[in-house]
Amino acid sequence: MRIGELAAQAGTTRDTIRFYERIGLVAGRRLPNGYRDFPPETVAWLHYVRTAQTLGFSLAEIARHGEELSEAPDAAQALSALLEEKIRVIDARMAELAVLRADLRERVGSGCPLRAAGLEG
Repeated sequence: MRIGELAAQAGTTRDTIRFYERIGLVAGRRLPNGYRDFPPETVAWLHYVRTAQTLGFSLAEIARHGEELSEAPDAAQALSALLEEKIRVIDARMAELAVLRADLRERVGSGCPLRAAGLEG
């Protein structure tokens, strides 16, 4: 399938597909006339990429996980494990942000908001 048709079916742009191709996220072959040709399963892969991005995965993570998922004996189980790991990362980040928020809240209205908490001077 040519890049224009792939872009239309995947709901993305040709430029996005070209970028994904440059970074190795998708692969197409060149036809003798120079056009790119992508296998039909690339549409489903691009839908997966967009969904994974929406769920907070970086393109590097998506590329790495794509290889893991394609080699997994049970892709659904492997994907669930990846989602569980992402939840753990988000939970840890939320805890860090809660501490940061508390520190900021403590400094609001203080005489010198940038002075280290607990130091008098």
